[in-house]
Amino acid sequence: MLICHCNIITEKEIEQTIVGLLDQDPWQLIVPAKIYHAMQKRGRCCGCFPNVVETIIRVTENYHTRSEASGVDVVSHLDRVRGLRVQYGSRTHERRTADHRAA
Repeated sequence: MLICHCNIITEKEIEQTIVGLLDQDPWQLIVPAKIYHAMQKRGRCCGCFPNVVETIIRVTENYHTRSEASGVDVVSHLDRVRGLRVQYGSRTHERRTADHRAA
């Protein structure tokens, strides 16, 4: 599935980059900018970043489930991230309400 239309990046490419970063350091903080930097790309319109964040959460959770990590640590951290996404990400974008139009 195509995630980033500006750079023509697929979900599989993003997943592979995330796994590569987790292989280097399993507990590092991975954000969309770090993924794009590792792929030698840059976010242009950044409309794909919410989907990239969801992919980061899913792949990281699966990675740690397969590893020897304690399940309690992984679940509590990812639940907090999901809570922040619900709290801030779904209603507003850059502190603007959903009905804000630039044009």
